[in-house]
Amino acid sequence: MEPTSSNLVAAATSSLENVVAHIQASSGGEEQLRELHTFLKQAEDMLKSQGAQLPLYLSQIDTYQHSLGYLYMLDAYSLSPISSENVGDFHKFFVEFIDSCQPVQIRLASGKFALVCKRFKEQVMQLKVPIKGVSPLRTALRKLQPSTEHLTPLHSEFVLLCLLSKNYKAALSVLNDDIFEVDQPKELFLYYYYGGMIYIGMKRFDKALEHLLNVVTAPMMHLNAIAIEAYKKYILVSLILNGQVPSFPKFTSTTVYRHIKNHTQVYLDLAKQYDVREFSSLEQFIQQYSWKFQRDNNMGLINQALSSLYKHNILRLTQTYLTLSLQDIANSVHLGSSKEAEMHVLRMIQDGEIFATINQKDGMVSFNEDPEQYKTCEMIDKLGSSIPRIMALTKKLSTLEEQISCDPAYVTKVSRQGGRDRTRFDFDDFDSVPHKFL
Repeated sequence: MEPTSSNLVAAATSSLENVVAHIQASSGGEEQLRELHTFLKQAEDMLKSQGAQLPLYLSQIDTYQHSLGYLYMLDAYSLSPISSENVGDFHKFFVEFIDSCQPVQIRLASGKFALVCKRFKEQVMQLKVPIKGVSPLRTALRKLQPSTEHLTPLHSEFVLLCLLSKNYKAALSVLNDDIFEVDQPKELFLYYYYGGMIYIGMKRFDKALEHLLNVVTAPMMHLNAIAIEAYKKYILVSLILNGQVPSFPKFTSTTVYRHIKNHTQVYLDLAKQYDVREFSSLEQFIQQYSWKFQRDNNMGLINQALSSLYKHNILRLTQTYLTLSLQDIANSVHLGSSKEAEMHVLRMIQDGEIFATINQKDGMVSFNEDPEQYKTCEMIDKLGSSIPRIMALTKKLSTLEEQISCDPAYVTKVSRQGGRDRTRFDFDDFDSVPHKFL
């Protein structure tokens, strides 16, 4: 009686030696990779049961030529309990693999690759050395990406490590990419939320607002905790940067319109109190609800919002007066002395928030117009570099619009809604987001 194919597979996967031999016999051709992938799926249970023995065999496999096989064995090894004395070996295996693995092979098992990377991230976080995970995860996400426009499950993990290690600049190499393709909505929420926190840490509040707004306005059918926390920070950053909180854009999900204010009322009340422009009353309000702000870990932003009130009150004066004494400024914005007023004005001049000159002799401040005439070589170069990017973005949006208009689900939905006099496509009808996150 001849053995069946299932019996042959069972025999081949009965030992680690056979698995390693099978991996090494695969040269990496497309057909062989497909067969190897099927074989490795069937050998998974055996690999996981032999986790403690895998380090010996991992050293026998070439991480470049046999990336797919190495990934499956590394996955099984990372699932087994790793003692403190063996953590260094796991990190060594992982980093060497990430540096040399072939993208075409690891993308055949992209989900498994992402899980192994997340386990590595958990290890460096557990050891309280998140900085050690920054470079490997950046390399890993680039190899997993089909293009820089694609958001992978590793984006949020990488940005989180940058945030925890305070290595903000390292995150910019990824945050500067334009994202157009997303596989899992949860990853988009986390990525932009952590990105917003990175920019807050760098005090680049304009970019922080952009990222936090992406969280709040992303399509969702159920309000989630990430959007709520993002909106709290969005309110505070808006006050710091602009002195007021703008209304929601028209494309915001109806779920956000209806429910998010119920979870952020104290922050909205803070914004109303801020609009009164009275430092003492705002300070009193913050003290009254400090326990809520501390619970949300937002006291740092709260204090910055409080101190920014002076800046925005001075900005309002520039819209009314051409000249004003430092003492008048101090009296108008409730500063303790003309010296404090001078410090605030100088800081705002240095930051480019106002254009003014101070006459030290008589203590007078003259407010000037913006000197930028938009005709310098530097400005022309800046505009020139922006135009190709804008044109590429326009082309991309046109392509996406064409794809959506031809999508059968969209056409069917629009035809059903035709009797309701509905003239625009609402993303909220088609995209859903889990409302609970682990």
